[in-house]
Amino acid sequence: MHAAAEEERAAELAGPLRDLLPPVDFCCAYGSTLLHARPDRTSMVDYILGVADPLQWHSENLERNPAHYSRWMRCLGSGAITGLADRVGVGVYFNPFVEWRDKRIKYGVVRMKDLAMDVLTWDRFYLSGRLQKPVHVLVDNWDIRKLNTINLEMATSASLLLLPEEFTEYDLYAQICSLSYMGDLRMLFAEDKNKVKKIVEGSFQSFQSMYRPLLQEYIAEGPLKRSSHGQQKTFWQDCSPSTTNELFSVLPWTIQRQMQGRYGLPEMSTCTVVPSKDMAANCVRRALRRRVMVSSARQAISGLLASGGAVAAQYLGKKMAKAWQSRTA
Repeated sequence: MHAAAEEERAAELAGPLRDLLPPVDFCCAYGSTLLHARPDRTSMVDYILGVADPLQWHSENLERNPAHYSRWMRCLGSGAITGLADRVGVGVYFNPFVEWRDKRIKYGVVRMKDLAMDVLTWDRFYLSGRLQKPVHVLVDNWDIRKLNTINLEMATSASLLLLPEEFTEYDLYAQICSLSYMGDLRMLFAEDKNKVKKIVEGSFQSFQSMYRPLLQEYIAEGPLKRSSHGQQKTFWQDCSPSTTNELFSVLPWTIQRQMQGRYGLPEMSTCTVVPSKDMAANCVRRALRRRVMVSSARQAISGLLASGGAVAAQYLGKKMAKAWQSRTA
């Protein structure tokens, strides 16, 4: 896409920030809708909004846009909204099916401190997983940008541990994309079974822009070797114990600590030592599945309580229809 077209798209996506919502400290747009040149009229554009004080932000938004909230959340007020997000959900409050001009949008509001913590530690592995994939950043934040470089490195290390000795560039991006869907309850019945494939194929060049600097670093330092077969790049990774432990040491300390407890792994200074790549891969798989399963369940319950039965049923129905189409295609 040419630069002028990119600028026009960014300006269009930023419209709700200019004309509809209170100011935010960080914003990105994402979702399958953005992969299509002519999205379906019923499709929603998804936004993540980072704000310093969700209580204050929701108070202002309730005055501006009361119709964005369910009737009972309007009655309960901003304290109940933030309480529901923090105590039941994973710190994010979503308003879906918001009509704006000729489009529908869904936006999730999160405290900046919570966003930074998840990106850095994967404590909930919810928004951190989203930012491992290509997004359209509409309001940039230097702190989140810096932390996300660490997030991308951790995602690359986790994916290399899960991949075999030989793999393609597509395989790597598909594995990175899959991390945040491991254990996601929605994937059982309410998500397109081809979701990962569609995301990677629709955003391949964006994945390259995000991850190629890291791959070049790994190649220069020795853990990766590369060869090209036509258009497809093939990689070989060093699966020795020393490289495995280097990759493992990059993972968030919360993941490493959980692995120590489950497998009784020895701890040397601040690093966990794993005896084999297979054990490291199993550790990563188990840890991420548990995190994603808990977070997706909590967020689903939070969304159900926030939206009320009718809106929740509408949203779930849309998701299940897409999932059914992908399974019968």
